[in-house]
Amino acid sequence: MEPELIYKALANATRRQILQWLKTPGEHFDEREYQLRGLEFSSGVCVSDIGSKAGLAQSVVSSYLQGMQRAGLLESERIGKWTYYRRNENAIRDFVDFVSTEL
Repeated sequence: MEPELIYKALANATRRQILQWLKTPGEHFDEREYQLRGLEFSSGVCVSDIGSKAGLAQSVVSSYLQGMQRAGLLESERIGKWTYYRRNENAIRDFVDFVSTEL
């Protein structure tokens, strides 16, 4: 775990919002669309869906997601031509533990 990368990722309000959306994707994204594709949110949420919800260009959202993945906050899975992102709950718990003991 590299705390500095996590702090940097969490310094942006949109990136924090994305993490919140991915915590409970069924409340923020259309689950029926995923079911029609034979997918579940356990695979993650598609970059284009996150971009639409955030109102940002896909390139900006992709950059945000890749940065959060480098920090360890997200995991990704490539399915076909699309990339799906989900939270890395273990890394998030480790970071929370780090902050609670170190600060």
